[in-house]
Amino acid sequence: MTPVHHMPPRGYYLAREVGSLAGVSGDRIGQWARRGYIRSSQSTGRPRVYSFQDVAEAMVVHELLERGVRHRDIRQALTSLRDDFGDWPLTHAPIATGTGQGRPSLLIEREGAHWDLADRPWQQVLGVEDLRRIRENLGRGGWVVRNLPDLAHIEVDPDRLSGQPAIRGRRLAAEDAAELARVSGGREVLKDGYELTDEEIDDAVRWAEATEQLAAA
Repeated sequence: MTPVHHMPPRGYYLAREVGSLAGVSGDRIGQWARRGYIRSSQSTGRPRVYSFQDVAEAMVVHELLERGVRHRDIRQALTSLRDDFGDWPLTHAPIATGTGQGRPSLLIEREGAHWDLADRPWQQVLGVEDLRRIRENLGRGGWVVRNLPDLAHIEVDPDRLSGQPAIRGRRLAAEDAAELARVSGGREVLKDGYELTDEEIDDAVRWAEATEQLAAA
């Protein structure tokens, strides 16, 4: 197995594209990158260019914030974990969230138990599988899969279309398919010219509408 430290970044995403997959705005992605919560591992210039791995980290950051973990605790975790787990520690370290001392905190699994970053054991562990499921959701379309669990025809593969969300098994961007489906005669073009099924077209439209709603929130 390639060491985590030396895994090459895969895929190419601008901040807006990261945000559409991670369930936040492109501006928020830029803020997280500037403050060190995520990396822009393909390019740190202007514009920043992110990788598939960076998108997965952004999804974990979003999940942790949703659970009430504080920004400073996430930053502390990143500092503590990068030496052992490389450039994308939140998606490679065995982490979870737990409740103690009246607030949510970030935990790491060691020797079969969960500990906080001060090496104190915690008894209550919440939703560790949810964090692991993030990687699967990214491959199926990103954050919107939480609200569209039956989405079956969208994939995010860093080795296909530079990682842009696509119709599963095809070299057609989901966003392009959705835009075409919305114009007069577009669905017929997708079925006759691209040989898409109604189910594939419907999933593209549903995915696009859901990501647009997240971006507008």
